[in-house]
Amino acid sequence: MRITRTVAGRSRRTAVMATTGLTAAALLLTGCSDSGSDSDEADADGNITLTVADFGQFGYKEAGLFEKYHELHPNITVKENVTADEKVYYPKFLQQLNTGSGLADVQGIEVGRVKELVDTKADAFVDLAKVIDPDAWVNWKALQATTDEGKVIGAGTDIGPMSICYRRDLFEQAGLPADREKIAEKVAGGWEDYLKLGEEYKKKAPKGTYFMDSASAMYNGVVSSDEEQYYSKDGKAIYKESAGVKAGWDLAAEAVDKKLSQGLAQFSPPWQAALRKGSIATVACPAWMAAQISTYAGDEFKGKWDIARTPGQTAANWGGSFLSVPAKGKHVKEAGELVKWLTAPEQQAAVFKAVGVFPSNKGAYDLPDVKGATLEYFNNAPIGEIYAEEAKVIPAAVLGPKDGIIKDSISTQINNMEQRGTSPDKAWDAATEAIDKVIG
Repeated sequence: MRITRTVAGRSRRTAVMATTGLTAAALLLTGCSDSGSDSDEADADGNITLTVADFGQFGYKEAGLFEKYHELHPNITVKENVTADEKVYYPKFLQQLNTGSGLADVQGIEVGRVKELVDTKADAFVDLAKVIDPDAWVNWKALQATTDEGKVIGAGTDIGPMSICYRRDLFEQAGLPADREKIAEKVAGGWEDYLKLGEEYKKKAPKGTYFMDSASAMYNGVVSSDEEQYYSKDGKAIYKESAGVKAGWDLAAEAVDKKLSQGLAQFSPPWQAALRKGSIATVACPAWMAAQISTYAGDEFKGKWDIARTPGQTAANWGGSFLSVPAKGKHVKEAGELVKWLTAPEQQAAVFKAVGVFPSNKGAYDLPDVKGATLEYFNNAPIGEIYAEEAKVIPAAVLGPKDGIIKDSISTQINNMEQRGTSPDKAWDAATEAIDKVIG
């Protein structure tokens, strides 16, 4: 991810994965905030500066794409303004949309925010359906940024197809198979099988280790596989009745009760320390998570981690972003062309190779840097193959305007069950109370 980008329970990589290059290397991101273009008009020679405002790490700088675009368009210079934390970025972006001032030519949108913008701010964006071909993306990704009238406010960047990252050596010490295909077979029945595997692990677990890092992370994996999660298709908040939420909550409570989790909030300093120490056996693992693990686990555990397919027969997605063009931007036409180029298959493949964020443009899946990608840190796991197969069959989940708040509130209370011993009933009441105060 970029540095830490967190919304809707999702944080993006601080590390960079070189995939086809068979390495995983950590990069620290130095970001600056502040949006806005350097000039309103082209200079006397027709030169302009396009600004791209985003958060975390979209990977364009690391892949050298802005320099390449300048080579292709010598009159255009691209300047990226990065905000490390999406929770800081988004309120400022909303304010800029409301005032029509200070907007960059291109603005990033996190998936946990896109539905709110589709429903309430669609008029503030250029219709990218006139610039890109939405059918080039996995269908569920394009739908996330599309209004009922067919206007597309964002072009898809990355997605987060799910898997399970696991420690081969710890599984072997616990008497379990370490082969990724055998692990996939053992959890083929779904996340219930994942907990059964955890119970097997616990019987002979190496001292000081835990089957999973976080029950809230598993919860997000469970819910992400359902079409209806927090909202119904008619826009009603249904998280209290949602079958996916109930299944995820009950499984999380079971994991806590059976002490299968170390009870660590993902991306927190204790979580990072646990990876360094080697006490975590499995992590619910969207595509972008592998770079986090390789960064914090470090060289000592290189080759000891592996990646298996997600539990069950239903694919799941956790995370993803978009690029948009504000209608009141300073260089709307040129910004649209830049978005089209940045989200084309070749550029998405280049970003995947540079930082490990998985493409949403289907055309990238057959390119060598994606199709043949393996990850040395994870025992040469064929991540290009694993995630492309997942991406193509992920259900088109219904998004809601407050998905992020709902998911964060529930995850917080699962953490309280793990860390404070809060009962499931009291934790659920606290979660719903917090959510209802915000969404009514």
